[in-house]
Amino acid sequence: MKTLFTGLLLALLAGCAGPDVQQYKALQPALDLPAYFNGTTDAWGMFQRRSGDVVKRFHVVITGTSVDGTLTLDEQFRYDDGSSQRRVWRLTRAADGVWHGRADDVEGEALGELAGNALHWQYTLRLPVDGRSYDMRFDDWMFLIDDCTMINRASMGKFGVELGQVTLMFRRRACAP
Repeated sequence: MKTLFTGLLLALLAGCAGPDVQQYKALQPALDLPAYFNGTTDAWGMFQRRSGDVVKRFHVVITGTSVDGTLTLDEQFRYDDGSSQRRVWRLTRAADGVWHGRADDVEGEALGELAGNALHWQYTLRLPVDGRSYDMRFDDWMFLIDDCTMINRASMGKFGVELGQVTLMFRRRACAP
């Protein structure tokens, strides 16, 4: 019985370990957040429950500006049910290379590490659902595909249990034909 318990505990701990962003440090093109988000970027995404059911789709128009070391991302969301939302991120890069992000609906501070073509973010987002607000933990990965396209996948959960995933595809308007 002790061996079974130890095996289950090790399997559980191994399942909690995720990839290290540094494994992507040699991948190109290298992601430069201020350069990528300078100007207007469109993103299309969806939220899926843990079961895989798509429950919400959306389009985001992001206006990015960089002034005095602060990257501001003004995000305008339009959901498939006709509702809309706005989030304004203020991002700064510390001397150690860690990105720090704040937004009105982020509890505390988002922290991100960038390496090569990848950015790994972690933060707690207050999500409104049916007139109530829930703090959800996000484990967010962004991968630059080419100079114009980025893919984002975020796991959303509470108390260590994944409740769903958000997937987005970003496209810079400066790349439009």
